[in-house]
Amino acid sequence: MADTQLAQGANGNVEGAGQADGAAQQAPGGIWSTVKSLIVRMLIIYMISSFFRRGTPPANTTDGKGGKTPYAENIYPKGMKMDMYIYMTEQEDFTDFNEDALFWVQRGLEYGDWMSGPNGDGSYIKEGKIQTPLNVMNNGSIYLHCYFVKAGKSPNPRDKGKYARKFTVHRSKRLNKYKKRRYHKTSNLLTGETDVHPDLIQTANRSSFEILNYWHPNLTINLMDDHSPWMKSHVPQPLDEYLEFLPGMDQYQPILYFNDYWNLNTDYMPINQTTPELNLTLTYSPISLFKWQMYAAQGMRNKWYGMLGADFMEESDEDQDSLKTTVMETNPYLLALTVIISIVHSVFEFLAFKNDIQFWKNRKSLEGLSVRSVFFNVFQSLIVVLYVLDNETNFMVKISVSIGLLIEIWKITKVVTVKLDRENPWFGVIPRLTYEDKSTYTESNTKKYDMMAFKYLSWLLFPLLIGYAVYSLIYLEHKSWYSWVLNMIYGFLLTFGFIMMTPQLFINYKLKSVAHLPWRMMTYKALNTFIDDIFAFVIKMPTLYRIGCFRDDVVFFIFLYQRWIYPIDPTRLNEFGTSQEMFDQNGKIKTDQSEIGSQQASIEQSKAEDSDNQTEKSAKDKKND
Repeated sequence: MADTQLAQGANGNVEGAGQADGAAQQAPGGIWSTVKSLIVRMLIIYMISSFFRRGTPPANTTDGKGGKTPYAENIYPKGMKMDMYIYMTEQEDFTDFNEDALFWVQRGLEYGDWMSGPNGDGSYIKEGKIQTPLNVMNNGSIYLHCYFVKAGKSPNPRDKGKYARKFTVHRSKRLNKYKKRRYHKTSNLLTGETDVHPDLIQTANRSSFEILNYWHPNLTINLMDDHSPWMKSHVPQPLDEYLEFLPGMDQYQPILYFNDYWNLNTDYMPINQTTPELNLTLTYSPISLFKWQMYAAQGMRNKWYGMLGADFMEESDEDQDSLKTTVMETNPYLLALTVIISIVHSVFEFLAFKNDIQFWKNRKSLEGLSVRSVFFNVFQSLIVVLYVLDNETNFMVKISVSIGLLIEIWKITKVVTVKLDRENPWFGVIPRLTYEDKSTYTESNTKKYDMMAFKYLSWLLFPLLIGYAVYSLIYLEHKSWYSWVLNMIYGFLLTFGFIMMTPQLFINYKLKSVAHLPWRMMTYKALNTFIDDIFAFVIKMPTLYRIGCFRDDVVFFIFLYQRWIYPIDPTRLNEFGTSQEMFDQNGKIKTDQSEIGSQQASIEQSKAEDSDNQTEKSAKDKKND
């Protein structure tokens, strides 16, 4: 319940919230990235949870004196009365226990009580305002210090007779958060104007970002309700970072955890001279070990990403908020179904990738395949790589699109013959790279139809490209002319890229055949497209993007129609060098000895006839001579 209240508070309208961040607006279509991010988090939670499944402790574990090491127990028994003290101060190491720093005192709490409180769920809420210190306005820090003590005791060590060290649970947290506010570099290339606020525009004497102090008005304080026995030397991560064992005693203190996971980045507000007061809502509630594991897993995930580097797997604030909003607002059953289907979606992506590589690796004949589409795919992948490098994206995305480009370049070696001309080098030193079409492509009508298809396609494609370029130049903002070219081509490919599938439809129509297509790969991609169509209407997204999900469906249905109307030639060899007539009704290669014998006899007879004809021809030539 406390988490729900915090989530609801995080969604509230906070004036001046993250709009000051100046984050660039992203293109729609991050549905699967959000869901897959959720799956990654679930896997991390599972791995963290597996650490807590303790097996039988080692029988030979000793304490160094020959005796067995005992398990430690929670020093707070179930139902123990306790008091909670909350102090607000600029001191990181708190020592000044005065009334001015005291923000909240909650007496008479019961450890492990899940039924008390105004909402009957063991939670308590404190709302208030604090005066913003001058140092905090100038990028200083403010800390919250939380103490749990036995009922009637004091958290102040100087209170003789009322201070009990072993029953005093203390943890502190910095409430302000330092975040980057990135300055905008874009403007209209024709007018030089921008719609961004002047304070957010990058100038010559400014860096690309500025570190600012931010504040969120919500925080939940969780005290873990768990009495599991732990052995000090066998505590799994990340529990070992939170569990504090009492020296010289077989006891540990309960875990005190500050939960701000549901605080959306868009609800953070900058701290400056315009914020003399700061709103703060604190919620206390107990938490179970399992639930704490889920939150701790997110902290471990951020820690691992931090070790890999900020740009390796960094998620933007918009991606994090999108994931949290999806979890909070989506029906649990629908969310579970989304996760399951997203896993299936990933499996289909892998199978489509595998079959695509296998198809081109084993392909011997190019009859019926559009070679120019392969070259265009290289161009399209190159634009995506340049676009990603020109924009701020994490390292993993850069690696992913670069591998995709290398695969498309590799396909070129399968559709044309690439050679190095060392007799006519560039500048007299560098060998000239040349290529020529393969014979299976030129000797058939495929090349003729491929050129014809791209000629007709250019009549439609170039006017659309020119129109989109003019629209992008007039109405959109860009960093430079180079950035405009990349953004214009990239946006055009996203909008009209499906048109590039039509040359293959034209070749199929002219050849009256679809036997040359990689149907397995296309089927997996089509299934993924249908999954996108379903969830385009389930998950919130722009209407134009929803409509765009159906473009590939139309092309694939045309492929299916062509497969239905064009008959199958049983003698045609596929990319593996086999035909339908080579297999029996059960799909196995024919091994009948009589058939093999008759085929061999016919082959030998044919060879004999050819030999007789050759002999007769030679005799006639000699006679004529």
